[in-house]
Amino acid sequence: MSGLIRGKEVHFDETYLHVSLEDGRVISTPLSWYAPLQSATIAQLKAYRLICMQTGIEWPELDYQLSIESMLAAPKEVAA
Repeated sequence: MSGLIRGKEVHFDETYLHVSLEDGRVISTPLSWYAPLQSATIAQLKAYRLICMQTGIEWPELDYQLSIESMLAAPKEVAA
């Protein structure tokens, strides 16, 4: 096992970003954590690609990248 958290698919609903991982887990985080994604259209959200050996997600049209591992840590303004 490589220890890398690798994504397989990305899905959205009105509130959450969901990432299905290669190992079968699903990570869900609020879209409100990611301002560029929260204000994006559905078409823009669906236009993602997995990058960096599937450890990150990129939305080229939005010029936005997200590390899947970073989804496991709450943003500073949300952390208790």
